[in-house]
Amino acid sequence: MLESLSPLLLAWVVCVILIAGLLQGALGFGFPFVATPLIALVSDMRTAIILVLLPTLATICVALFTSGPLRATLARFWMMPLYMIVGSAAGTWVFVSAPEAPYTLVLALLTLFYLSLDRLGRTEWAVVKRNERAFAPLSGLAAGVFEGTANVAAPPLIILYLSLSLTPAMLVQALNICFLMGKTTQLTVLTARGGVGMGDWLATLPLVAVGVTGSLIGVRIRNRIDAQAFRIWVKRALFVIALGLLAQYAYSRLA
Repeated sequence: MLESLSPLLLAWVVCVILIAGLLQGALGFGFPFVATPLIALVSDMRTAIILVLLPTLATICVALFTSGPLRATLARFWMMPLYMIVGSAAGTWVFVSAPEAPYTLVLALLTLFYLSLDRLGRTEWAVVKRNERAFAPLSGLAAGVFEGTANVAAPPLIILYLSLSLTPAMLVQALNICFLMGKTTQLTVLTARGGVGMGDWLATLPLVAVGVTGSLIGVRIRNRIDAQAFRIWVKRALFVIALGLLAQYAYSRLA
């Protein structure tokens, strides 16, 4: 796949992977959301997904293992990937049944609604902290549903974790536990059913190195900012994701 790209397009792919890795390291999420569409601009979606998958997995591992001990996060949030699997199965079924429904628009509007409440200072929900065990399944299922319909799972998870006032390290770990399960499943399916061989995966290893480099730089940036600044960055990233979803929906209507 990389051999088929011209030097200019290859340089574009490398820059995109580096920037996406930087974002993943600094915030703990965002790598596939940034890298996949930008690489798809110079290739096709299937090639973009294959080129991005191993670098995504690598940066997820960097995020998990550079954020401190995992035991407390696993003990508290080990069930979230399981909720996501159930939600993703349901979301995929819904998508197959009604592929034309405006899933990206719904997720974008919900994210913008949350951010609007946050600007008004109305997102400090004590009821969520008191009833974490009730809200965690709702968030995990919603993330899975939107993963299966809109291919974006992060906003429902981030909203829950911000409401619980997690430390930056625990928020990053809790997110990436879920991402690791999802991307590992995607890797398995593509290898077993998608016609992607070992040679194809090995060809993307240079991009893994680029993504990890960017991610490690991002981690150093994250370690230099305080928790309040980190929350602000995360909310700004949510806003960008919402705008991207709106643009994606608008493009799909015009196409």
